[in-house]
Amino acid sequence: MDTSRLIFIDCEARGPSPVRGVMTEFGAVHYETRQSFHGVLFLGSPDPDNPAVPVVGQRVATEADVAPVFSSWLSDIVQGRPVFVSDNPAFDWQWIAAMFAVAEIENPFGHSARRIADFYAGLTRKWPNTQEWKRWRLTAHDHNPVHDALGNAEAFERMLREHGVE
Repeated sequence: MDTSRLIFIDCEARGPSPVRGVMTEFGAVHYETRQSFHGVLFLGSPDPDNPAVPVVGQRVATEADVAPVFSSWLSDIVQGRPVFVSDNPAFDWQWIAAMFAVAEIENPFGHSARRIADFYAGLTRKWPNTQEWKRWRLTAHDHNPVHDALGNAEAFERMLREHGVE
């Protein structure tokens, strides 16, 4: 299995979508090298009532500041089109796509993403088996998006090893 183009992404955002919300920050981890990128648009911290949702603080960068740097980082570590991997790409991909759109830069990931849980459900041949893989995260899931993306990459590595996928 060619894993050289896999980029694990996690976004911290408040609101239902980029149309009516705001992405505070995101993390990206290249699967093979574990190199990471941390894009910060707003200062934020987990909401005490729901840590999965950030409290939005002061803006520290614009999409036009962050998107080209992220795009350059991707092109430096991936040959060809990077593959967006997330535990919830329906959520995470839209925020990244919106960032590139606002910055008027082509989305390097194109129009698709891969969901870790679907891959795992296929490996185990149990369609509803979408959460069990999370036990293999080594890095704590603490809503720091770089940590969360790294934990997902670690779990994916274990998933491949446990199921003999090469």
